Amino acid sequence: MMPPELSDIRDFHAHVYYEPGVTEAAAARLRERVAELFPRAVLGRWHAVPIGPHTRAMYQIAFPVDLFASLAPWLMLNRDGLDVLLHPETGDDPRDHTLHAAWLGETLPLRMEAFAAGEDEDDAGLPHET
Repeated sequence: MMPPELSDIRDFHAHVYYEPGVTEAAAARLRERVAELFPRAVLGRWHAVPIGPHTRAMYQIAFPVDLFASLAPWLMLNRDGLDVLLHPETGDDPRDHTLHAAWLGETLPLRMEAFAAGEDEDDAGLPHET
């Protein structure tokens, strides 16, 4: 298998984890600020229960490659203590969520078997150019 190239990155995802009723307000404030400051980012649905490979409640932020240099550092400085999984979308979901991923905050466990089962993690995403 050839190592991935930068050109293989179609877009990025940031999964913002929260605890319902505890850190949900912080997650909502973060979401509102992302929508305001990064209007090209696509905000996924709130998932109050684990979905796909994710073991905690979360929502996803999908964003184009050209926003990485501004959105990723902004998340580093403004995540308000929330844990965030940041990864590229190359078409290899297991590797994108592990080997190619960066964590802001605590590294949380993932249910890798969800990928083999074909479980959908979210409905947000950007159109992929071919």
